[in-house]
Amino acid sequence: MDFNSFLTSLGTSFVLFVVLMFLFTWLSRRPGNHVVYYPNRILRGMDPYEGLRASRNPFAWIREALVSTEADVIRMSGVDSAVYFVFLTTVLGILVLSGLVLLPVLLPVAATAHGVMKAKDTTSEGSFNDLDKLSMGHVEQRSARLWAFVIATYWVSFVTYGLLWKAYKHVSDLRAAALMSPDVKNEQFAVVVRDIPPAPEGQTIKEQVDSYFKAIYPDTFYRSMVVTDNKQVNKIYEELEGYRKKLARAEAIYAESKATGNPEGTRPTTKTGFLGLIGKKVDAIEYYDEKIKELIPKLVAEQRVTLKDRQQSAAIIFFNNRVTAAAASQSLHDTMVDMWTVSDAPEPNQLLWTNLPKKFYTRRIRQYVIYFIVFLTIFFYMIPIGFISALTTLDNLKKLLPFLKPVVDQATIKTVLEAYLPQLALIIFLALLPKFLLFLSKAEGIASESHAQRAASGKYFYFSVLNVFIGVTIGNTLFTTLKRIEKDPNSLVPLLAESLPGSATFFLTFVALKFFVGYGLELSRIVPLIIFHLKKKYLCKTEAEVKEAWAPGDLGYATRIPADMLILTIVICYSVIAPLIIPFGIIYYGLGWLVLRNQVLKVYVPSYESYGRIWPHIYVRIMASLILYQATMLGYFSAKEFIYTPVLIPLIVLSFIFVLVCRKKFYRFFQCTALEVASRELKETPNMQVVFRSFIPPSLSSEKADEDQFEDALSHVV
Repeated sequence: MDFNSFLTSLGTSFVLFVVLMFLFTWLSRRPGNHVVYYPNRILRGMDPYEGLRASRNPFAWIREALVSTEADVIRMSGVDSAVYFVFLTTVLGILVLSGLVLLPVLLPVAATAHGVMKAKDTTSEGSFNDLDKLSMGHVEQRSARLWAFVIATYWVSFVTYGLLWKAYKHVSDLRAAALMSPDVKNEQFAVVVRDIPPAPEGQTIKEQVDSYFKAIYPDTFYRSMVVTDNKQVNKIYEELEGYRKKLARAEAIYAESKATGNPEGTRPTTKTGFLGLIGKKVDAIEYYDEKIKELIPKLVAEQRVTLKDRQQSAAIIFFNNRVTAAAASQSLHDTMVDMWTVSDAPEPNQLLWTNLPKKFYTRRIRQYVIYFIVFLTIFFYMIPIGFISALTTLDNLKKLLPFLKPVVDQATIKTVLEAYLPQLALIIFLALLPKFLLFLSKAEGIASESHAQRAASGKYFYFSVLNVFIGVTIGNTLFTTLKRIEKDPNSLVPLLAESLPGSATFFLTFVALKFFVGYGLELSRIVPLIIFHLKKKYLCKTEAEVKEAWAPGDLGYATRIPADMLILTIVICYSVIAPLIIPFGIIYYGLGWLVLRNQVLKVYVPSYESYGRIWPHIYVRIMASLILYQATMLGYFSAKEFIYTPVLIPLIVLSFIFVLVCRKKFYRFFQCTALEVASRELKETPNMQVVFRSFIPPSLSSEKADEDQFEDALSHVV
């Protein structure tokens, strides 16, 4: 990429962000768009501008984000959102403190060196030499100046250690404060029991579970809910809900027809066949009403059968004391680890019911199989990403497709292609993967949605680092290095270190594209706005359908955190080799903090709360990025033939010690609730019947006015 292409990419990305920001200011003030730009506030019964100052200033949202507090974030979006901002603030601090030393020290050291750049040392593939002169590659082999870069490597590492320790302690305090809240949280009075052994002859699973836990917790055991096979009842329930939505829609269409000058209106019709497209034409309202009346008794009958005859080897146990629940979730209940496995309960809406009955060894086998599939996915994805990286350089493109040469040699087309083609190809490739990884994570047998999201996020992070960072870095020289890796697999780290400088401007552009265009689209919400108005105009007939059309969803940790981690990995690995990347990283995280602060306070609605359990996952990935940085620096110093390179080895050892110490000191509290925290007093005595019923799946809830008979079934079986 030449200098003009780099400036074109940077300049157009910035202009796009400014345009999108002004567009956001204009669109968000229109009342018809409030549900797109303020859904979090609206769902809480707040006015979109409640507590805010309505302003025509396009920068007013920045002031609002800056003056907001951590308590505001927790109140509007929960502890998990606050923990995400701890992550952004910590990384921003790492980059700022690193930049304060690295930029004024390393840039002059590199610029005043008299080394002759080798092809492998250029940070811009030889395109613009001014950037090359400000990089480590400009320093001579075996030069004493390299000591400055060694010290810089230590500085970045120690800054990271210090800020991560402080952040871990802060997040622990946030989690403790949330869990010791005097408000009743239903999940704090329940535990999940898996791997229940076969019931003795003459006993149901329900009776076995009750007798087992009554014997252990005679004073605090309240009730049990045996997990059932809900496949059939779910099918009927979903069909019933589908007809209810269709009935509401048909009634809305009928009411609308009365308002158009026809007092009697026009009753909507439908066909009784496949998807209402074929078969006999009938009155839609009457048809849907009849279907609902048919399905309700069918659902009640199926509920009874499910509750009585389809019990499985898992249960939810309820205690009338949250200290007992916390103690039970971290205690060994059987001499064999594969029987009576107890863990704390997540929120009721998080439970992955179909995973709960999966046996101990089944879960282990599934986990290893999934890891193998993920490994294959990473490996086989690396091939196309490497080829894309290689092919989307114009020189390789012209070699492989000679007929394109007259087109790509034109100055304007060449500039645009070099500025955007590789980065866009990479972003599109990455967008295809998250749902597949979430599916694999749930297939492991994980019990809760938040845990599955964390697992998918971890897979996506390692995929991103191995395929994007390493794949693109080595992919730039793919056609010349495959044979070298094949002959000597151990040459991967030195090869990565040697290849890093040549990809610097690619990643500079990649980061700029992510923060300017990515955050511009995030703030303006152009795509959700267009989709909402199209649905509202052509598809939505009821208030429920309109609400569903503008429902914002949550922050999307499974994809957002790995994307942020990839940028951190890129920036930290280049921080010493090409320090000019640090300001780009600072802008990415600083702009991200501002934009997402606005979105969390006004837009996104959390779908679950794990009280900061995502932090250890974030911490480990930051440390993985740091260790990768230290390993690549070790390789790059070796490539520079610096005889004191081994002085960096203790740094890697220190990183592993730091990980171990943090795990021993902090991690256990994120696995389970400390009893000291759980023992805090509540402001009211919990209604255990409400707690119990909050865990009943919707398909098993009774809707009949006389619940006595159904309640007996619940009492007897669930």
